[in-house]
Amino acid sequence: SPINVSTDAKNIDTYQPQMSKMLVQEPLLLAGDAAKQVTIDVRVAGGGFQGQAEAARLAIARVLTSYDKKLKQTFLAYDRHMLVADVRQKEMRKPNDSKARAKRQTSYR
Repeated sequence: SPINVSTDAKNIDTYQPQMSKMLVQEPLLLAGDAAKQVTIDVRVAGGGFQGQAEAARLAIARVLTSYDKKLKQTFLAYDRHMLVADVRQKEMRKPNDSKARAKRQTSYR
């Protein structure tokens, strides 16, 4: 099945680095014949190449499960993050502090 990923519409065959390419292809390999019935075009923005690859993987897996409900159990058994996004983000740095959770030292003498 033809698949295009990223902001500048790269074909999956030319997607780099190799590890990210394998991440994007995982749902297609697990889906087998169901993946050959659809043409996939994923647009991702922001983050780095690894975050974009994980977002594309999530999008592809979710679309494939909408076509074939049996794939949901296959994907969840293989890796839960294929259908459930990891929404954790870096905590914001607070004003007048050095780090996000570090507090200002106080002197009592």
